[in-house]
Amino acid sequence: MASTLDFIEVKGVKIPFIYEEDKRLPIVSMQLVFTHSGSVDEGKKAGLARLGAKMLNEGSLKRGSVGFADALDARAIGLSATAGNETFVIELGSLKEELDTGLSLLSEQLAEPNFTPKTLEKVKTITLSEIARKEADFDNVASTELKAVLFEGTPMATPNIGTKESIATITLEDVKGFISDHLVLSNALVVFGGNVGPEEAKAKAVKLLGGLEKGKAGKERYYPLRKEPKESVIKRPQTEQAYIYFGSPFAMREGDEEFYKARVAMFILGSSGFGSRLMEEVRVKRGLAYSAYSRLSVAKTHTYFSGYLQTKIESQSEAIRTVEAVIDAFVREGVTQNELDQARKFLLGSEPLRVETLSQRLGRTFSEYYAGKPLGSSLQELERIRSLSLEELNDFIKRHSEIKNLSYAIVTQ
Repeated sequence: MASTLDFIEVKGVKIPFIYEEDKRLPIVSMQLVFTHSGSVDEGKKAGLARLGAKMLNEGSLKRGSVGFADALDARAIGLSATAGNETFVIELGSLKEELDTGLSLLSEQLAEPNFTPKTLEKVKTITLSEIARKEADFDNVASTELKAVLFEGTPMATPNIGTKESIATITLEDVKGFISDHLVLSNALVVFGGNVGPEEAKAKAVKLLGGLEKGKAGKERYYPLRKEPKESVIKRPQTEQAYIYFGSPFAMREGDEEFYKARVAMFILGSSGFGSRLMEEVRVKRGLAYSAYSRLSVAKTHTYFSGYLQTKIESQSEAIRTVEAVIDAFVREGVTQNELDQARKFLLGSEPLRVETLSQRLGRTFSEYYAGKPLGSSLQELERIRSLSLEELNDFIKRHSEIKNLSYAIVTQ
């Protein structure tokens, strides 16, 4: 059975309801997705959304952190909250027979979360420790700096975990205000699947959501990249390698009808591992790095092309020249028929692996809806890949010469 899209109504608000029944195992999973509720919506308090999710994971005021965790463990119930760039997600998973208990605990948590000064200090300490660990990870340092370069002056420039300075400024009232303003019916979307019938699932979702306020829907946000390329070099005397991260604009928005062409093109350029253009030139032919990778990120809030590699300190300049030469030749000459055939073979042949689990199928339906595409558009995309001609693909690649405008974030000695 394929996942379906319907709507439920709570307090006059129509809420999208993505559902798939699967009776093969006695388990149920549910996600409450709140759109416009991620890190780009936290204002000047970087890290607030993620901090709010961590505090929500500390249980309810009634039971406390340990008591709430014990109640979940006793029934083998999984319950967690996470915050990304664009969304805030609460996920619940349990055996079918424990679903009501799980929903009851979630209702308790949402009604009276364990938001106390003690909890805030605990979560802040954990977050500051995570930030400190990330500062010692040079891959993370370069990756974070690349976003700071590409999205300079926007919320995308700051990591969603926040900074030491921003975390220090977040108060308990900030957390309460963020959760109160964003976890509302007007931002809500429900993903429900497993061994539960559609009407029962809808009824349980309606009952759970009845405890939320109607609120106001958030606003769509989009952050373009910097127009002029920039290079940022961070010196770390203790590193024995150069960590090179690069990125550039890509003229595409989420829901673009030509995304399937971008998917094939990026697979050939750098996202397919061995056999990709970047891997062949950087590692196989020149031995400059163990791996070289690139990808395209297309979301509601942003679109950009990026990649990375590690190389010897003395090979840093040569590696950069090689990356630029590969991308220039890719745009100028396009791809070969053999490269297209191999990419098509992999993308079509691996499709069953992308929809073999319930969570994958629900996730795909959510992605289609969230991107504003009709349900089933992923299958249509595969058919377009099947019939894509070399001429069409190379014309598309040549029209996207903006990927040559590379900015860099480099960690080196």
